[in-house]
Amino acid sequence: MIAEKVRDVPVPKMFRVKQIFPRPKLEPEQIPAVLTAELREAGLADRFRPGMRIAITVGSRGVANVALITKTIVDFVKACGAEPFIVPAMGSHGGATAQGQQKIAEDYGCTEAYLGCPIRSSMEVVPIGVNDEGQMVYIDKYAAQADGIIVNCRVKPHSAFRGKYESGIMKMMAIGLGKQHGAEVCHSQGIGRMAKNIPLFGRCILKNAPVLFAVAAIENAFDETARIAVVPAEDVEAVEPGLLEEAKANMPRILVDEADVLIVDQMGKNFSGDGMDPNVTGNFPTPDASGGLKAQRVGVLNLSPESHGNAIGAGNCSVMTQRIFDQIDLSAMYMNCITCTIVSSSRIPVIMESDKECLQMCLRTCVNSDKLHPRVVRIPNSLHIEHIMLSEAYWEQARKDPNLEIESQPEDWPFDENGDLPMRGGTILF
Repeated sequence: MIAEKVRDVPVPKMFRVKQIFPRPKLEPEQIPAVLTAELREAGLADRFRPGMRIAITVGSRGVANVALITKTIVDFVKACGAEPFIVPAMGSHGGATAQGQQKIAEDYGCTEAYLGCPIRSSMEVVPIGVNDEGQMVYIDKYAAQADGIIVNCRVKPHSAFRGKYESGIMKMMAIGLGKQHGAEVCHSQGIGRMAKNIPLFGRCILKNAPVLFAVAAIENAFDETARIAVVPAEDVEAVEPGLLEEAKANMPRILVDEADVLIVDQMGKNFSGDGMDPNVTGNFPTPDASGGLKAQRVGVLNLSPESHGNAIGAGNCSVMTQRIFDQIDLSAMYMNCITCTIVSSSRIPVIMESDKECLQMCLRTCVNSDKLHPRVVRIPNSLHIEHIMLSEAYWEQARKDPNLEIESQPEDWPFDENGDLPMRGGTILF
């Protein structure tokens, strides 16, 4: 019945473009030597004594070269005579279970065999102090028991709020090391307070836990390591805001300002904590942040295997496919929702059977749009947007924009007889 209502909605032809962004890049083969040199030049080897037990954090995001960066830190700690181990610092992710969080780390290549040190995963936390507003602050029990903590993370803009400290060192301590309990306490006053709570909790951890230093990766617009900053614990509060500004300058974006419809081939936790990065897609879950593409409708076609059924962010789109709905693990998604206190991100949008119907439903429900020449943008996911597809309505704009390189002529969507796009290995071919 519903499919019949959208069956005759015309679908525009699409052409491929390459978006031109600055590309500062640290090649993977350079990382061990460059990072080790930075650690030594900062005098951080002097912070270790033989036999010290050192906790190194690993987060739940798809950070470029995370396994290699982590192994380099592990090797440095060993060379200093200390005994490193890995602590998953993931808040409530991984279904808020120790096994789930260890699996996320392993899926990113951070295995005990590769890193050469144990992984100690637990959801148990212990109080380490009281922050300046009288709230008890908790961190992972293994980290709290260690002789030293190294905060291994990435700095980038957050997807739901704005502040001096967003996703980065302070948040990795306050939310990541806080596990389910600590993350929930930090989120308890709502996302609007996060810009204040993250440094509030982070300062308490810096003061009361044995944090030695942070290793903070900054990525370019291509999901590649641009550089790695080494920050002694005593400098974190002063240095991190500058790293955030650098990360913002490197962020990719869709180089057209408005669209009738945005189609995202794949959403997932490995692309963004929100499944789709609102800084790119423009579909923010809260009023505390803004930016990105202005699109009337957002349609999503698939959920990444790395999400393990957590479709958080589905509530921020307009239409999704039955394919996504069938993969959802409500327990994992709702646990994430409970922790971050944003219920809307876990709502279920309109569900259509096929990829084509998803697109057509989005087009059918747009208002004040040119139905014969709709403005449609298609991206593979919100993290990899060097190559995107635009509908014919953008042809002249793309032809004149020096930062958009046209790579193909307009072509029909390659839907099969069921209205789905071709896939390989669980991923839609782009």
